[in-house]
Amino acid sequence: MSEMRSKNGSGAAEKIAAGAEAVEEGLRTTYARRLFKPFARAIVEYRLVEPGDKIAVCISGGKDSMLMAKLFQELKRHNKFPFELLFLVMDPGYDAEHRAAVERNAEFLKIPITLFDTDIFESVYGVEKSPCYLCARMRRGHLYHKAQELGCNKIALGHHYDDVIETILMGMLYGGQVQTMLPKIESANFAGMQLIRPMYYVRERDIVAWKNRYGLQFLQCACKFTADTAEGIKDSKRQRVKALIRELKREDPQVEQNIFKSVENVSLSSVIAYKDKNGVRHRFDEKP
Repeated sequence: MSEMRSKNGSGAAEKIAAGAEAVEEGLRTTYARRLFKPFARAIVEYRLVEPGDKIAVCISGGKDSMLMAKLFQELKRHNKFPFELLFLVMDPGYDAEHRAAVERNAEFLKIPITLFDTDIFESVYGVEKSPCYLCARMRRGHLYHKAQELGCNKIALGHHYDDVIETILMGMLYGGQVQTMLPKIESANFAGMQLIRPMYYVRERDIVAWKNRYGLQFLQCACKFTADTAEGIKDSKRQRVKALIRELKREDPQVEQNIFKSVENVSLSSVIAYKDKNGVRHRFDEKP
């Protein structure tokens, strides 16, 4: 019996190693152009990783953050200058099944995670107005705090290109403002900490293709609020904006790039008003 357990254990370990090696090889070959190159481009263009950094790669358990972790491992393999990685997983209150899924995927992909617990899901479950927004803010605060405690100076989140352009449109259509997710921001509440988004140029369709190619199954959200209001989540503002972009793209294949470029080509001389970095509002007709 003990010999059988040993053989089974060895077989499982070999399967995990083979799976991780296939994924890693794919990032160097099949998916190098669509995944690793845009990842590396954002890092270079926005100076997201610098010598001496210790980066907390924040893994939610979803496809985007899991891929980001593998891309960071590939970047580290090149090791052009010294930096450290810590693969940080926060459990906001997952049930046992969802937590086990995160741990199983991390093991399969050979990502050495550091996991810590919070009670965020319980804290926001009874909130009626914008629970997802509150959950996201609380998650970020906990990630900053834990990462800083562990000696990191940056946290990396897995927002991708599609998240960026959707945020631009959501701000205009539902928030009455022109804004976007920045690739790098200084934390206002945690001195010396930065948030970086190295997936800034990675397309969601390519992430999905990568996931499907290797038969990987990742978490969606896994919170009780999502489970209890599935129909509402399907009709969220972000989902409506996704549908709008798809419709516009049928008429103009360049529409996604144009949305992205719109926040790179802002002309302050041709807008009615704008806010500076201190929040002070300026009008086009104000006197010098």
